[in-house]
Amino acid sequence: MILSPFRLILIPTILMGLAACSDSEGQSSRLTIAGGEPEQGRALIQAYGCGTCHTIEDVRGARGKVGPRLENYAQQHLLAGFLPNTPLNLIAWLMDPPALKPNTGMPAQGVSEAEARHIAAYLYSLGREGMRVYPQGPPLQLRAEEEVTADIPNPPAVPEGTDVRTRRIVPNPDGSAPKS
Repeated sequence: MILSPFRLILIPTILMGLAACSDSEGQSSRLTIAGGEPEQGRALIQAYGCGTCHTIEDVRGARGKVGPRLENYAQQHLLAGFLPNTPLNLIAWLMDPPALKPNTGMPAQGVSEAEARHIAAYLYSLGREGMRVYPQGPPLQLRAEEEVTADIPNPPAVPEGTDVRTRRIVPNPDGSAPKS
């Protein structure tokens, strides 16, 4: 069988492309966070008591049922149900969850950026083999303690002792529609 010059070029190119896609680098190519050590992250998860609320692989006593299970965490697409699961978002979330989602049940524990990088490195080691290292970058900008999340020019008056959830439309005593 005689191969055309086109096939002689195409076949090696395809084989090289397939070889480049293989995951043969092993443990060293795990998804890691620049400046983060997974083993330190595991120890910090235990120290901060994350297992009180979460079930976390390989963390002794981490059998909580309040927060989500953190098994195979690297395969999750969303963080806290609304943020893309990226290293920068995860680090910011670990540092101050209420700054990103004010009504969250997860408290701000006072985790520093370095500690958040270690914890993130451990979480990304769960369930994802063969991933590359993410570049180092600062976490998302968080609001300051005194900073408000939204500036509403004329906030509506809220009656004392109630939480207005809906606006009632009550007709006027003469039967006409109320003015909006």
